[in-house]
Order: sequence, then C-alpha cells, then structure tokens
Amino acid sequence: MGAPAQFYLGTHIPSWLSRVDVPLFISHRRLKRYKTLPRARVPWCLDSGGFSELSLYGRWVTTPDEYIVALRRYKAEVGKLVWAAPMDWMVEPIMRERTGLTVREHQYRTVENVVTLRQLAPDLPIIPVLQGWSLADYLACVRLYDEARIDLRSERIVGLGSVCRRQSTEEIGLITERLSALGLQLHGFGVKSEGLKLYGQYLASADSMAWSFRGRHVNPCAHGAAQSEANCLAFALEWRKRLNLE
Repeated sequence: MGAPAQFYLGTHIPSWLSRVDVPLFISHRRLKRYKTLPRARVPWCLDSGGFSELSLYGRWVTTPDEYIVALRRYKAEVGKLVWAAPMDWMVEPIMRERTGLTVREHQYRTVENVVTLRQLAPDLPIIPVLQGWSLADYLACVRLYDEARIDLRSERIVGLGSVCRRQSTEEIGLITERLSALGLQLHGFGVKSEGLKLYGQYLASADSMAWSFRGRHVNPCAHGAAQSEANCLAFALEWRKRLNLE
C-alpha cells in the first residue's frame, strides 16, 4: 500500500482531540457547536464543512469573516492546528445541480475564497484547494491559482477536492500522479484504503472517516454499550492500525 507521509484520522467527535495520540481531521460544522472546546494533545486539521453547507443551502451562508473568527478561536483555544481548508466549492455533478453553477464557476469561487481568507488573516494556516472533475479541470484550476499569484508548488500542502466519492478509480490515480509530478504536495480528502492502494504514494497527506461508515454496519459495538461501532474510538484506532501507515 502506498502510504502518504501523514495520515489524519477523521472524526465527528471533537473530544477525541484531548484523548488520542494520532493526528485528527475534524469539521468546522462540528467544532462550532461547542461552547467549551477541547485542548488538543495531537496535531489536527480542519475541514470547512463545505460539502454539507453547499448540500444544505446551495451556497455558502457562512461568511469569510465568521469563518476567520472561528479559526482564530480554534487556534487559540484548541491549539496544535496544522492547517485549515478554505470555504471551497466542490464540483461533483450532484453539487453543481444544487448550486446551478458550472465547474469553472466553482473553481473561480474556490480560488477567490482562498485569496479573501488569506487577505483577512495572513497569519492563519489556510491552504489552497484544487477543484475539478477531469484532469484538464484540475490543471485549469492550477492556472487560476497562478493568475491569483498563488504558487501552488511552494505551498506546504494543496488540498485535492472532489475526489472522495470516486477515489478508487484509475482516473483519480492519473490525476494525483500528474499533479504530484508538477511538484504539488497533495492532501487527499476522505481517502479510503482502496484509494491509498491506488495513489497513496502521490499524496503528502490524507484523511479518512471510512472507519465510521464501516462501523455503522458492525453491531453491536464490541467495546461498549453502543448499538454500533460508528462512534467507537477503539474501533477507529484498530481500523487505522490495519492501514499499516507506520
């Protein structure tokens, strides 16, 4: 299995930040509900929750200013934030049907948001994210960043959007290989074990919550009184260990 240099265990349970010893990946939509935030003992990254927000509303209702306020709070109160995703626009067909916009418009809005967030908070670790459906789309998005004076080749990490629901395909393998060859340090969002086998060697980092989706069908929980393993830390850590990341 081709393993990325860094792997973040995805979770929808923010309290794990103060309980585990492996890097985590958590959504802003989860963290923002908490009045008292956990203090992180591990490095972690933040997902903006864009897929949920666009699915629900067909647009971003969270404003850039609101997102920046939240990021500053997470950085100060949680600590150990490695990077945060921007308020990007996924381009899956179902998402474009929801927004009524083209791939190109979603790409423009993604790049524009990265520029806006970095202008508002140049001190925060906000990463660029590439959006596209075909290889040509992703290469076009690279050019949009070039036009915005953001050199993706010099970025510590570049998110690869709109791949998690088709990650086990040869097409995604080709896309990651080509983008990696350009010198981009790629992060794969929501990469399952099949995706790691196909193109993990082209990723600098990745995250996944595949353990939770699998755990929904494992009943009852073998580690407690829960009905399934979907929320079980022990199950999640066992799943991660089986990936043979180290």
